[in-house]
Amino acid sequence: MSTAPLSVCIKRKSKSFTIDAAFEADPGITTLFGKSGSGKSSIVNMLAGLSEPDDGHIRIGDQVLFDRAQGINVPPERRNVGYVFQDARLFPHMTVRQNLCYGARRMDQGVRTQTFERVVELLGLGDLLTRRPAKLSGGEKQRVAIGRALLSGPKVLLMDEPLASLDAARKSEILPYIESLSVDFDIPVIYVSHAIEEIVRLSDHLVLISDGGVAAQGPVEDIMSRLDLTPLTGRYEAGAVLRPHVEAHMPEHRLTQLHLCGHPMYVPAVDLPVGESVRLRVRARDVSLALDKPHGTSILNILPCTVSQIESDAGAHVEVALRVSPGPDCQADAPPSTVLARITRKSLADMGLKPGSSVHALIKAVAIDRHSLGGHGTGTHRGAKNRP
Repeated sequence: MSTAPLSVCIKRKSKSFTIDAAFEADPGITTLFGKSGSGKSSIVNMLAGLSEPDDGHIRIGDQVLFDRAQGINVPPERRNVGYVFQDARLFPHMTVRQNLCYGARRMDQGVRTQTFERVVELLGLGDLLTRRPAKLSGGEKQRVAIGRALLSGPKVLLMDEPLASLDAARKSEILPYIESLSVDFDIPVIYVSHAIEEIVRLSDHLVLISDGGVAAQGPVEDIMSRLDLTPLTGRYEAGAVLRPHVEAHMPEHRLTQLHLCGHPMYVPAVDLPVGESVRLRVRARDVSLALDKPHGTSILNILPCTVSQIESDAGAHVEVALRVSPGPDCQADAPPSTVLARITRKSLADMGLKPGSSVHALIKAVAIDRHSLGGHGTGTHRGAKNRP
């Protein structure tokens, strides 16, 4: 497998739509996020060679897959790009083992055996090898499809909304396997989705797609905390993404205590070791504000903050961006954390809030459900397996 980055700069114009997108993807999971019809799948199809750009380039390290100026357009079967579609597209007449081996048919025999065993273990396919697709659940089919794509020896793995056809239980089953892909195989993974919980859970790097172009890109924490992007990320589901770490477990209360900027946070119990970093999404609609720290309240998460930005639309609500104030034992190099709150215009006026105001953000622990948090390593490119 290769650790070469993917470089994309492509343009394609049709009668109804124009793609004009540029981004780079290092080993890790780069998510293309945007509303349905924004152009995500069109971009991925060009990366796979299923459609041709009008201009630009697509490169994996020094390998050129497409370059209009040089007249290069490598056919799909020679691109070393794995593709996992929304539906598994397994061969119905073949067993799981045979489907997997079909993906590995071009590998050297020695490499094939070693990689086959590695993929089977990674994706938990050992008990499924003799079954045919008709005897598999939706989640099991997608795990086999991912395994087949990995066994083709890809330099880049494309995943176009692979969980779109699965119910919540099957999504929860397969997400941990997808999380571990880029770590175990050290390749760029391009993951396409319009489901915010998947993006928050998986992203190393987020590319926000709108009307065929790149509206913004960067760490998911930065993109999701920007008030100017909420029309694109989803105003109703708008919320900040935090990265605290596990401080302690409280089994008697079925809670886990986290540490964020020197402050405790309490969330439903997570199966992660103490010290592990957690990716946590807090919806703006689940955050209340108070000028003074309340006492005698059932709300467990109370964070001192400073108002950094206020943005309003034509409705009755306003969005308030809050910078979490560092606590006494906050590490000096800890990145700043932002929380978003949605309050009424009346509350804004009554509290006299403006940029620079000191407030307390109140977050119910029960508002943070299991789809809003998960283990996500300790760095930008995860260096160890994390199983939620």
